[in-house]
Amino acid sequence: MVKLTTGDLAIFGGAHAFLRPLHVGSPGAVDRGRLFERLDWALDNQWLSNGGPLVVEFEARIAELAGVRHAVATCNATVALQMLCHALDLSGEVIMPSLTFAATAHAARWVGLDPVFVDVDPLTGQMDPALAAEAVGPLTSAILGVHLWGRTCPAPELEKVAADHGLALFFDAAHAIGCTLGGRPVASFGSASVFSFHPTKVVAGFEGGAIVTDDDALAGRLRSLRDFGKGAQAAHPAGGTNGKMSEAAAAMALTSLDGFAGAVAHNRSNFAAYAAGLEGIPGVRLVPHDASQARNYQYVIIEVEESAAGVGRDLLLEILRAERVMAKPYFSPACHQLEPYRSGRLFRLPHTERLAGRVLALPTGTAVSRESIRRICDVLRLVVSRSDEVTCRWRQRKGRAA
Repeated sequence: MVKLTTGDLAIFGGAHAFLRPLHVGSPGAVDRGRLFERLDWALDNQWLSNGGPLVVEFEARIAELAGVRHAVATCNATVALQMLCHALDLSGEVIMPSLTFAATAHAARWVGLDPVFVDVDPLTGQMDPALAAEAVGPLTSAILGVHLWGRTCPAPELEKVAADHGLALFFDAAHAIGCTLGGRPVASFGSASVFSFHPTKVVAGFEGGAIVTDDDALAGRLRSLRDFGKGAQAAHPAGGTNGKMSEAAAAMALTSLDGFAGAVAHNRSNFAAYAAGLEGIPGVRLVPHDASQARNYQYVIIEVEESAAGVGRDLLLEILRAERVMAKPYFSPACHQLEPYRSGRLFRLPHTERLAGRVLALPTGTAVSRESIRRICDVLRLVVSRSDEVTCRWRQRKGRAA
């Protein structure tokens, strides 16, 4: 339905814009017939885990896509980060941005490392290399870069910082499969990168992750650590873990990978539709992608400037969710504002905190149509154009509820 007045908004009693919730990161469409063929093949051959043929095939295809020699598939990306920290023999402190999913920091902390958070560039949301250099101390062993929202962090600058200080450099590339920087695949930077194949990702298994690298020795250590430390010439101090990807997860991930190009094209079209629909709305900025580089367009992020829009991010989020548009504040609170980190070391990260209070991820992916995007943008345009009235009615509603 077309919403013309504030009374049409669901938060004030109007009809919902959508019959069913529209989520950020809904699982993408897959060829079910091909998926079931792969699952039947695994069942028929009674090889369901332990480096089966589907996992091996998936690793080869991911390595090719990433432009590296090795992909080590894992049960999920969090375990992949933990394994990589062990394989790189890290200790002490690891420098990373706070504007990321909590798993980035938790993975390091889980294996006994101390995350040191640094601020981001206020325009890109990516870790500031100059501040990363300033954060290096006697206990620092590595820098963990994050390619945020499918936009690449300044990897060449981080490589220089790491080289200058003798540090390991690796990347959380959960959002960045298929992306490039300066014409280079994102996985070509640093010692290794970690991809995620969670169901919310543009390439999705039921669960899954992978570590991609050009380092032969590192790949060997990772394969050993993934399988309880087996096959290593010498025992690793960490022993090993069960980080293996199952054949069922590989079957799903391979089938999703079959449709990767189509999913990216759909996401790119959705991004263009959002750009057109949001154009000219005061205080609502669509975070851009660099069209000169390969991007997967997995995320559509807007930044809400309350002074210009007349409405804050959190109220806008509440209004959208009432319409069954399940937008998400990626990532708010930032990691340093969460436990167990906020009760420890004090981090002054003004740009991170500003962005964490302003950004929203809007639904995209193969489950989202151009008509759905038009309705979302119409809601945003109405709310901003009637921001004074919306805010007044919302306050009155809150007062009555109290």
